[in-house]
Amino acid sequence: MKIMVVGSGGREHALIWKIKQSSVVAKIYCVPGNAGTAELAENVEIKADDINGLLKFAKEQKINLTVVGPEVPLAAGIVDLFNKNDLRIFGPSAAAARIEGSKVFAKQFMAKYGIPTAQSGIFADKKKAKAYINMMGAPIVVKADGLAAGKGVVVCQTVEAANQAVELIMEKKEFGQAGAQVVIEECLIGEESSIIALTDGETIVPLASSQDHKRIFDNDEGPNTGGMGAYSPAPVVTDGLMEQINNEVLLPFVQGMKQEGIVYKGVIYAGIMVTKAGPKVLEFNARFGDPETQPIMMRLKSDLVPILEAVIDGKLAGQKIIWDERAAVCVVLAAGGYPGKYETGLPITGLDKVHQVAKAYVFHAGTKIEDRTEKTEHRLQISTNGGRVLGVTALGDSLKFAIDKAYQAVSLINFKGMHYRKDIGGKALKLVR
Repeated sequence: MKIMVVGSGGREHALIWKIKQSSVVAKIYCVPGNAGTAELAENVEIKADDINGLLKFAKEQKINLTVVGPEVPLAAGIVDLFNKNDLRIFGPSAAAARIEGSKVFAKQFMAKYGIPTAQSGIFADKKKAKAYINMMGAPIVVKADGLAAGKGVVVCQTVEAANQAVELIMEKKEFGQAGAQVVIEECLIGEESSIIALTDGETIVPLASSQDHKRIFDNDEGPNTGGMGAYSPAPVVTDGLMEQINNEVLLPFVQGMKQEGIVYKGVIYAGIMVTKAGPKVLEFNARFGDPETQPIMMRLKSDLVPILEAVIDGKLAGQKIIWDERAAVCVVLAAGGYPGKYETGLPITGLDKVHQVAKAYVFHAGTKIEDRTEKTEHRLQISTNGGRVLGVTALGDSLKFAIDKAYQAVSLINFKGMHYRKDIGGKALKLVR
């Protein structure tokens, strides 16, 4: 098989790492890819949101299966376009991807189908939004309606901060048209977990549980990011809680989509807050999480390719997914200044030493290969090329062991301004002691 993976982040590197292990795969392309994917696949310089360019390439190369990583091409309708051209592609349609592309749609969908979530209001007028904030009080959460690379959610501890967030999103257009409307909702208190599931529109199968760390600094402080680290499994998700999430969130989601006339095929990611009142949905995403995919793929023992094909063919019910019982932890190394402005093109050192740590692997995100030829010396250098640069991931016999190994591997890597959270997995350790 010839497979094309669309995207350039750590998620895509992890998917390719797993796909590469399949006996049915002969060739993998990553579009556009990064320095890490280049070691396992052939990178192709086409932007992930250039869906017509991707279609042309898929036709020319006779691609057997396309796997879409990021949300932007999904929202732009890449799946619909490929289906019209009789090309096999893994991911939801544009109509289905609205569950992530519009937080307003997601909130209305959850209310309609009885999926537990935070109390909220939807506003296209900033004065009305601020009036609602003043009435509700703080802490409170302000969300831009559209796609904002995981940064369109502002958790506000004061009414003043919430009003400033409304100004930032609706008046200053920090996230462009994504902020034409805002969702303002109560701040849920509890333990967060990521439930990522596969569905063919009828059957829905949860993958291994995980937990992301959204805030930039230790102890969940600072602004939200695309994710600073993750671990799997998440001890907060007990068997009983998973059954409850399945019955109250996942199954109603699939049935609701059918009621809307949408056959949802692909990944559905439910960000769950485990509150005293039970699990409540923070958000839905229409694709694999990043960085959750990194530890999840490390734990997946089954061949991924037949599972993806079963989703496309509506045959997921017949698939058995086998997991490694060990824990996996991913620590994201970020560029100085991220999630704000940051410098790129900085040389990364120590990547060649990570093999010294057993069962540790570095998934690249914001990296590129640069030619640093000087006079007679020809040298290729891996450099930074994004805000989240690397996802250092390790597998361990226990969560504590996996955490220790991940940070041992982190200690071998360096680039100017590199920063990372020191407490990835810390919450889980309190639950497994």
